[in-house]
Amino acid sequence: MNDSSWGAPAGPGQWGPADGGQGPLPGRSPERPAYDPAYDPAYDQGRAPAGPAYERHAVEQTRPMPIVPDMPDASIGGGAADQDGDRGAARLSGPLFRDEIPETPQEPMPSATPPQQPEPQSQPKQKKSAGRDLGAAIGVGVGLGAVIIASLFIVKAVFVGVIAVAVVVGLWELTSRLDERKGIKAPLVPLAVGGAAMVVAGYVRGTEGAWVAMALTALAVLVWRMTEPPEGYLRDVTAGVFAAFYVPFLATFVALLLTAEDGAWRVLTFLILTVVSDTGAYAVGWRFGKHKLAPRISPGKTREGLVGAVTFAMVAGVLCMQFLIDDGQWWQGLVLGACVAASATLGDLGESMIKRDLGIKDMGTLLPGHGGIMDRLDSLLPTAPVVWLLMVLFVGGG
Repeated sequence: MNDSSWGAPAGPGQWGPADGGQGPLPGRSPERPAYDPAYDPAYDQGRAPAGPAYERHAVEQTRPMPIVPDMPDASIGGGAADQDGDRGAARLSGPLFRDEIPETPQEPMPSATPPQQPEPQSQPKQKKSAGRDLGAAIGVGVGLGAVIIASLFIVKAVFVGVIAVAVVVGLWELTSRLDERKGIKAPLVPLAVGGAAMVVAGYVRGTEGAWVAMALTALAVLVWRMTEPPEGYLRDVTAGVFAAFYVPFLATFVALLLTAEDGAWRVLTFLILTVVSDTGAYAVGWRFGKHKLAPRISPGKTREGLVGAVTFAMVAGVLCMQFLIDDGQWWQGLVLGACVAASATLGDLGESMIKRDLGIKDMGTLLPGHGGIMDRLDSLLPTAPVVWLLMVLFVGGG
């Protein structure tokens, strides 16, 4: 430890020799430091120095250390500081060294411009869909039309058989769905036999035969259900009587139309007007429909579609009454077309109500693109008695 200031006269604020600045010790040169072992005989003799000279030398070599405040031991894991829990806790709670500054998360500064949201990708507009296989629907429709027209104009009895077959299949679809969805067991056997007999009786015996056959069919349903346990009897026979009226009895009016001399043309007019009404409702509603007609029953039907059905049916009615029906008048065609459009729409809504109650979309899958037989008879069945009645009023029943 050398310092060039040591050995110089002490000034204000300086540490000087212990003799108060009286000069160098005897026997030492002023150029040398206050103490040099080379000039101390005690070091030459290998023993500790003693005497006044040594004391003066020790004083010269010592100067007071600055007062340092007590600091806790910075070591971890030992020393007296570890015996003080409070001080140790205080020590461990902060950084151990000056440059260990804890990092605090900083919130990002708000930007002057809001962050840009990713632009949603534009999806291509979907075209309106008919909801069915139009190709299959058209093919099946053409095939059924060919069978109906051929049987209608060649042998009327064959056409009556076609009606009876459609009735039996429709009853099978309806009773099957009632059993599957509601557990209602309407007896199919008396319904099928009575339904076919009802159509034949209407064609042979007229309206009286149709009513008698209807009454006997209802009685047969009541008796047939008695062979099973009484639980659910009232429910089952009620459904059976409803099915007998809804399918075969209404279909009997088609056979009644056939009994007239121009019966084949009356039946053809009935079929044309119903099909045209459905087609007009579909075409106009699909293209221009915006206002729902009965959203709780059939969301696909619109008021615009109803206008299309009435318009198309009235035009077709005028043409049919003018060219197909003997003694028919054009204004009768307007009335007939409007009534057919109304009855066909109500019939469609009625079956939609039944299907919604059963929780199904179609009554069957027998006809590709159409569903079941009942899905094609829904507008025809309630329209048949309307057309029969108006034909009787306009041109007579003969």
